[in-house]
Amino acid sequence: MKSVTIGNITIGEGIPKICVPIVGVTEQDILQQINQIDKECVDLIEWRCDWYEYCFDTSKVLQTLSVIKNMVKQIPILFTFRTEKEGGQKEISQKQYEALLLAVIKCKKVDMIDIELFTDSIVLNSLLQKAKQYAVKTIVSNHDFKKTPQENEIISRLCTMQKLGADITKIAVMPQNKKDVLTLLCATEQMQCQYADRPFVTMSMGNMGGISRIVGEIFGSAITFGAVQKSSAPGQIEAKKLKQLLQMIHNSMIEM
Repeated sequence: MKSVTIGNITIGEGIPKICVPIVGVTEQDILQQINQIDKECVDLIEWRCDWYEYCFDTSKVLQTLSVIKNMVKQIPILFTFRTEKEGGQKEISQKQYEALLLAVIKCKKVDMIDIELFTDSIVLNSLLQKAKQYAVKTIVSNHDFKKTPQENEIISRLCTMQKLGADITKIAVMPQNKKDVLTLLCATEQMQCQYADRPFVTMSMGNMGGISRIVGEIFGSAITFGAVQKSSAPGQIEAKKLKQLLQMIHNSMIEM
């Protein structure tokens, strides 16, 4: 499996990388959340632009991105506009979505960009090609806040993302019971052993799925999402505690 290197971090090797979402509504909220981050516990920062009060004003989005970039220094930035149908704060037209993401790709202030799998195929392919042209890494993602698909469907979606050319693939699902968490973990293990040729990310959301956020090194998930002040999805663990748990699991694997 090939890894993805951004700055000083390599995704797809060793301990899963910790990504902290920034979900402020105002620029002041955003900057306050960044100031609360213990940079020793964070590998990536995700700006969830759909939370931002001016998310449909591209010029203000780019201005805020510049401020974020100056504050986080060397920490890689993942830009995400999560649509309402996949658990985000706002709905957005395909035209607006494409225009916003293209502007962000071209501004040279982000290292990665999230593109949802079920985006219009023409828009999706256009964004993937433009990101490659501007050396911006891509995460193609899918989020199901209602249920956990069957194991073969989870694998199928991740494989589709690979075929499309994503640098990293991602799926997050909601468990209805403990068996659903096992379904997600089994799909993760099978993906790692049989299909993955690049880093991928899986998670089972909510408190019930919390275990999936700390066992990525065992099953194959390359990134996990931790909270600082406010979480962007149910079940996220505080980043400092998450780092300790990941290190404990890593150490136990070395000792085996």
